[in-house]
Amino acid sequence: MEFAIVAMVFLMIVLGIMEFGRLLYVWNTVQEVTRRAAREAVVRTADDANRIARMAVFHDEAGSGTVHLPAGLEISNAEVKLNYLRGDLAAPSPMPVDASGRFDPAKNLAACNSADPTELASCVRFVEACLATDGACANTVKYAPMIGLFPFLAIDIPVSRVLMPAESLGFNISE
Repeated sequence: MEFAIVAMVFLMIVLGIMEFGRLLYVWNTVQEVTRRAAREAVVRTADDANRIARMAVFHDEAGSGTVHLPAGLEISNAEVKLNYLRGDLAAPSPMPVDASGRFDPAKNLAACNSADPTELASCVRFVEACLATDGACANTVKYAPMIGLFPFLAIDIPVSRVLMPAESLGFNISE
């Protein structure tokens, strides 16, 4: 009888430690996902958004479909949102694209180095990464406890937005 009482208390403590550890993992990883997405987006072409989102949640870049953060079903590649912005943090209009409609990093460099205001309007100078719900950048992600014994842990985790200056955006000098 004593073992049953002690085992129940012991298991509650062990499960609580595991749940709290997972909460800290998801809390820290939410920030890392946006940082990884922004870092990859500044060096890859804008057409690689799905590959960038998969890499941001620690998965192989090849493949399709929704993948979730390991041990964190609260975050998937579907929530990773990339915004390409001009120097004034507005969306470029129009995006620099080639004849087939794909993002053209060479045209972006030309637009950014131009003195013509109409070309500058299509210059991508920054990349913003965030986690989005319903298409808009979210301020929080709802943490879902893995064990129903701890409903008080269903809290909102703050989400960061990461803004990085555009680098190559996939520009390859050999092309």
